[in-house]
Amino acid sequence: MVGNTNYDMLKYTDTSDIRKKQGKKERGNRMPRYFEYGEKEIDYLKSKDKKLGAAIDKIGIIKREINPDPFISLISSIVAQQISGKAAETVWSRFENLLNDITPESIIKADKSEIQKCGMSNRKVDYIKGIAEAAMTGQVDFENLHTLTDEEVIKKLSSLYGVGAWTAEMLLIFSFCRPDVVSYKDLAICRGMMNLYGHKELSKEQFERYKKRYSPYGTVASLYLWELSIMKS
Repeated sequence: MVGNTNYDMLKYTDTSDIRKKQGKKERGNRMPRYFEYGEKEIDYLKSKDKKLGAAIDKIGIIKREINPDPFISLISSIVAQQISGKAAETVWSRFENLLNDITPESIIKADKSEIQKCGMSNRKVDYIKGIAEAAMTGQVDFENLHTLTDEEVIKKLSSLYGVGAWTAEMLLIFSFCRPDVVSYKDLAICRGMMNLYGHKELSKEQFERYKKRYSPYGTVASLYLWELSIMKS
């Protein structure tokens, strides 16, 4: 069961600042890439849930940038773990300056102590080096990862040291634009549900009931739940 007090101990980290920085570097003068949705998804959610529908009308269209490179997206998620978005952007900038081009090869070749100087803990460096090694050895085929189902992606990535279900679910959204992802392990999403429906606590059963209601457009619901998590009732 999720309760209000849990949020004092755990932190949701928004990696959108890193994605924006990556997007600017990759696209040059091209238009930014966002998670796309429209009237079909909005009308469906509004027909299924009046409270969510009212929130959608109040908030309007949400633009969240994506990064279609799953390797870079996963590395940036590790960098951003348990630190603020601003701090994550600073660390990522230093990391980019160190390696110039962030690839599995450049990460493996880089000295561990030099990566730590970017602002990463010893454990985080181990995580990202492990991910780079998995990419090099073929343990994870990042180029074809998009061909797997949601469940297969989560299982494959969760086998990596330092990567859990939540990190894999965020990659499903922000790299593969999967349409039906609502993460119980995301504290901000749970907080958004609690704010929306007036719950002081949220059981797994309640969460699953709402998740089923949003399907097959759970990811769009997640975008609004993130916004609702920081809005005062």
